[in-house]
This record gives sequence, C-alpha cells and structure tokens, in this order.
Amino acid sequence: MELTFHSEEIDFELESTSKIDAWLKSVIKNENWILAGVTYIFCSDAYLYQMNVEHLQHDTYTDVITFQYNEEFVEGDIFISVERTKENAKNFGVASSHELHRVMVHGLLHLMGYKDKEPADKKLMTEKENEYLALLKPILTVS
Repeated sequence: MELTFHSEEIDFELESTSKIDAWLKSVIKNENWILAGVTYIFCSDAYLYQMNVEHLQHDTYTDVITFQYNEEFVEGDIFISVERTKENAKNFGVASSHELHRVMVHGLLHLMGYKDKEPADKKLMTEKENEYLALLKPILTVS
C-alpha cells in the first residue's frame, strides 16, 4: 500500500518526498505493522482548527490531528498545520523541517496505537519520535 501527501487550502509541497516516504515506511516496518494506506494532508492553522472543533469538539489550535480507520493495519488520515509546525519550531529552537518531520512521525505513531495523554505515554511517544527522527537524518543526507 502507499503513503500519499496532499495540501489543503495552502500552497505546500513536501521536500524529499521519496526519502520521507521510505523513512515513514521503515518506521512502520520497525514497529511490526502493515501499511494499508495513510494520507498526509498539509493545511493551514485555520483549517485544522475548524476540523478540531467540528470533529473532536476541541476549541483549540493544534499541530496535528490523526484519524485512524483500522486498528489491525496502519490506515488513516493525518492532518498537519504547516503554520503551527513553523511556529512551534521557532519556539523550540529547531528547524521547521525537523518539527514537521516530528509531527509526521507523531501522527503515524498514533496510527500504531501510541498515546500521549498520560505522562508515561507522552514520554514513550517522545522517545519513539526521537528514535525515528535519528533514523531520518542519514536518509536525508544520502544523494
């Protein structure tokens, strides 16, 4: 199956798409899951806020929302606010691409059963994000 990347209401194109695709598939393989299909939708802050209100009844801005469609396979939609990831990158003192990749793997980890509401779950999620971000760096530097 496949990973797809789209934008909604913004002009955005993911850089190094084939490398990011390979990286995300390696995350799924390392977690012993099978990919059924994941769509990443890159959007504006306003668009994601509206989705958060309408679908989750959360009256807050967020950087990512994940909709899981299958609990046996990795299948779902991951909506990412490009504006929010850029703002968060500035606040965290990291490159905007790094924060975008963190949010991308964060959403994918949610599709594989990882949670982040409780402190112990959040700690594990962050550890997994860091583990997989470390795997991405060499992939991006290969020509």
